[in-house]
Amino acid sequence: MLHEDFLSRWKGGNTLMGNTLSTELAENDFGIDLNTAITIQLRNNHYPPVPYSMVPVCIEAIEAYNEGDYYREIELPEGVSWRGNLAAPANQIIMSHHLENWCNDEYE
Repeated sequence: MLHEDFLSRWKGGNTLMGNTLSTELAENDFGIDLNTAITIQLRNNHYPPVPYSMVPVCIEAIEAYNEGDYYREIELPEGVSWRGNLAAPANQIIMSHHLENWCNDEYE
């Protein structure tokens, strides 16, 4: 998936589950750290809740994405796989966990 397609498809859509809370968390409206914000996102905006072990993976995916490394392979925690693999591209982690509000929309 091209970066432009990803942003046009996922950035700012009103149909995303928990989008208002995600936006508030990403904009730091609650004055909490990134780790706590991502934990709330994964545990409250998904059913079933995403395991706590995915919090650092999601943060790494956000960092990779914001550095322009959209396809960086990120190792998944024990017991988690993506399409049978033990790693997943940053952009797929972001899409799967609705993390687009933490991603910048500037790219080169």
